[in-house]
Amino acid sequence: MRKIHTEIVINASAGLVWSILTDLDGYGQWNPFILESAGRPAFGARLTCRPRMPGTKRILTFHPKVTRCTPQKIFAWKGGVLFPGLADGEHIFEIHPQPGGGVLHVHRQEFSGLLSPFIPKTVMERTKTGFEMMNKALKVKAEKEGAGI
Repeated sequence: MRKIHTEIVINASAGLVWSILTDLDGYGQWNPFILESAGRPAFGARLTCRPRMPGTKRILTFHPKVTRCTPQKIFAWKGGVLFPGLADGEHIFEIHPQPGGGVLHVHRQEFSGLLSPFIPKTVMERTKTGFEMMNKALKVKAEKEGAGI
C-alpha cells in the first residue's frame, strides 16, 4: 500500500481545528489545495472535492464517501478512479491533543487498488506538497481564530 504522511503542530484547540476541517463549504476561503468542497461530514455521506495539484493548472473533481467521522479525532473520506478497487485513496485527517496545549494534526492518504503501485512519483510528490500547503493554511487559520484575531 502506498502512503503519503504529513503532520503539523497547531496551537489551537481540537474543537477549533475539527470545526475548520469539517466546514467543507468553507474550504474555498482558506484552502490552497482543495479549492472547493461540499457535503456533510457524516459517516457514509458523499462529498464533492475539487483539488488543484501543485505545479499544474488542472483542477480535479472527486466524489468520495466519508469513511470515518469521530468528532475532534478523525475525519476521512475514500474515493477512486473509474470503479472501486482500481485506484482508491483514503484521505485522512487526525487530530491529536498535545499535553502542553494545541494539537498535532496528521494529514495522510493511503492508496489501494490494482493500479495504486503505478501511481506516478510526480503525482505522489505533488499530492504531498498540496497536503503541506493545506496544513500550513489550516495552522494559520486556526491560530488566528483561536487568538480571536
